[in-house]
Amino acid sequence: MLAKLFHHSSGIEAGPTMVEQAVTVTPVEEPAPKRLTLLEAVNAPAAGIPPADFDAIYLAAMGRASTNGYHILKVADMLASPYLSGLSPDGKRCALLMALDAAGASLDELLQDAMLRQRALNEYEQALEERLRKFETTKTEENRQIQAELDRLAAQYKGRIQSNLNQVERDQDELRAWQRRKQQECARITEAASACVSPQSNPAAGPASLTVVLERAAGAGR
Repeated sequence: MLAKLFHHSSGIEAGPTMVEQAVTVTPVEEPAPKRLTLLEAVNAPAAGIPPADFDAIYLAAMGRASTNGYHILKVADMLASPYLSGLSPDGKRCALLMALDAAGASLDELLQDAMLRQRALNEYEQALEERLRKFETTKTEENRQIQAELDRLAAQYKGRIQSNLNQVERDQDELRAWQRRKQQECARITEAASACVSPQSNPAAGPASLTVVLERAAGAGR
């Protein structure tokens, strides 16, 4: 408006004014929305969540229902109707085609619908398999780390067990060595005690124990 006023008053063509330049806003392009995978679209982003039912898969993949209410699943329901149960396969087909024609359903659209649903199921299955592979890889790595930690702890505790066994063995060796010294000490005591009493009547019997020596000494005193 300022530029127009200036033009009419002076007769001189004017460029953009400072006001117009100040209010000029350069449009900023918004980033394109992230395209969700079929697995994300049915709210199954991670392992541990059960697979979605078929209706959720179809809705996520196709995004809309058929315009005339007829789709390939409705055709499947019509084929399973008890009203057609007594007909031959050709009879069922003719009755089905007549009903579809009367309803204005397009056979091409029905076949297209069948193809899209089959494709959605296949893509969802592939996504589930890929998710499972990633989950398995993650858990395999976790198990490897757990096993490594378990091996480290097992080695540590095995070392402690072996240390305890070695300590017990050392104590056993020390006890056996002391017992040998004890036998020698008892032999010295018995030998000294024997020298203090009269010799035994049967020297061939070998060295007597301290108990025998003391009994012999007691008998001699009586």
